[in-house]
Amino acid sequence: MKPNPWDFLDQYRNEFFPGSWPTLPELFRITASRYGKRPCFTIFSPDRVTLTYDQALHKILQVADFMAANGIQHGDRVAVSGKNSPEWAIAYLAVTFAGAVVVPIDYQLKNNEISNILKASEAVALFIDEEKFDAFSPDSSGLKARWSLSPKKSDYLYELQATASVPEIIPAKEDELAAILFTSGTTGNPKGVMLTHSNFVADCFLAQYHMELFPTDVFYALLPLHHSYSMLAVFIESISVGAELVFGQKLVTSAILHDLKAAQVTMFLGVPMLFNKVLAGIMKGIKAKGPVVFGLIRTMMAISGFIKKTFKVNPGKKMFGSVLDKASLRSIRICISGGGPLAPSIFKQYNQLGIDFVQGYGLTETSPILTLNPVKAYKETSVGKLLPRVECKIDNPDQDGRGEIIVRGPMIMQGYYKNPEATAEVLDADGWFRTGDVGYLDKDNYLYLTGRCKNLIVTSGGKNVYPEEIENAFQLYTEIEQILVRGFTESEEDRSENIEALIYPNKEMFATFVDGGSALKDVVEKRIRAIVDEVNPTLQPYQKIVRVTVLEEPLEMTTTKKIKRF
Repeated sequence: MKPNPWDFLDQYRNEFFPGSWPTLPELFRITASRYGKRPCFTIFSPDRVTLTYDQALHKILQVADFMAANGIQHGDRVAVSGKNSPEWAIAYLAVTFAGAVVVPIDYQLKNNEISNILKASEAVALFIDEEKFDAFSPDSSGLKARWSLSPKKSDYLYELQATASVPEIIPAKEDELAAILFTSGTTGNPKGVMLTHSNFVADCFLAQYHMELFPTDVFYALLPLHHSYSMLAVFIESISVGAELVFGQKLVTSAILHDLKAAQVTMFLGVPMLFNKVLAGIMKGIKAKGPVVFGLIRTMMAISGFIKKTFKVNPGKKMFGSVLDKASLRSIRICISGGGPLAPSIFKQYNQLGIDFVQGYGLTETSPILTLNPVKAYKETSVGKLLPRVECKIDNPDQDGRGEIIVRGPMIMQGYYKNPEATAEVLDADGWFRTGDVGYLDKDNYLYLTGRCKNLIVTSGGKNVYPEEIENAFQLYTEIEQILVRGFTESEEDRSENIEALIYPNKEMFATFVDGGSALKDVVEKRIRAIVDEVNPTLQPYQKIVRVTVLEEPLEMTTTKKIKRF
């Protein structure tokens, strides 16, 4: 049997931490003791600036002492809201080192929405970037203090130093709160997910059972770090093994390609939309070489994929080195897709090109990782194998074995902050959490997703249809920028639903037909409807789309690039 990724912690137990799992501060101290001189946090602004683990620890302790000297006490809530940056990471960790609870807030929210979360979390202080710094003065926001994540404002993070004596800091224990993450409900009564230190650290190491990480790895933080997926799978995973974390600042292709190549990134985590676009760009470049070359490369990809799947050998990096070079993906060791369903065909093509591409599944309430595809034993249609110590049940399965996914394990949240009613709806006394997702397990404990319970469409024939399954069928069509599938009823008397698709065409195409007037608009609508006609025969009869609306404006999206359903 292979050793567990967390076995090394035994040699640090009692010296660095007393319990089953270290807290986040204890984990960072352990890593700094092992890899103090290695790069920790890096940013290109525009030149490369790097903090080693020793340097990062020094800044974290300096800020934690400052907070303690300025009245931040054990258990206080301190919010952090800003763009991805080393300062964001230092602030987050300093809050936990001060024994306080961090409240990461989406920086793209409106000021009144941020204020609402500050009040709901009872935050006493805030770290925030320059653009919103002035809007959250202590006098106007009800905070005791507000500090800047940018050197362009006063009270800049790196310049904070205790000028008075520092009281003794009472550190958090592993079963105490590390963070409160607000998932939705930015107006009215927001729901704050309460996650402990052991929730995060246990999930971090249990996920490594399916994916080996090294101190030589370079992670790329492109998605907003306030989101649980990036927070755990990028931020906490990287510091758990002494890897380097590079902060991406823009979801702009040229900036991403620059960072990937300049930093020699090995661990690239993103959402399906991002990976779809990258792959579309690669295949477009191959097609431009002509049908003969395109056909030859696709044949070679199929051979590469067969060898990798059958013999556990990866020839793709050598076979397609020049292709990967042009896409700035040559250094990538593993790509991980999360935050939504990925088409199996996308998953398959990345692996054929020689990139170990996996996907996982989880929710904010589960810290978030519940499943992950093992790199050498992946299944393209699955969102991964259950992590060790995760229990899973399928509640009220239908004839195909599909039902609501219910889970239990050390990564499950403590509940929603000061909201026992909402907590009781999803979390029972025995620790079982209702995910709200529908799926099934195979005999090898690989999980397959069908959709969200609340998005369910019930047809006139009584069939259950999950929009996500239909939307996935359109992921390879580059003409489509966004698609949202939903149910609609013909009349109030008939409660059964038919299926419609709202489609926003590719931006370049959309700009062309708007500028060109109604004639070109008709051409684009005709092509979109032709695509739907191509996909419909591949679906089950009860899944077929009967109404199509081509949109002139894009649908609203979250900061992790999910379409907001309505």
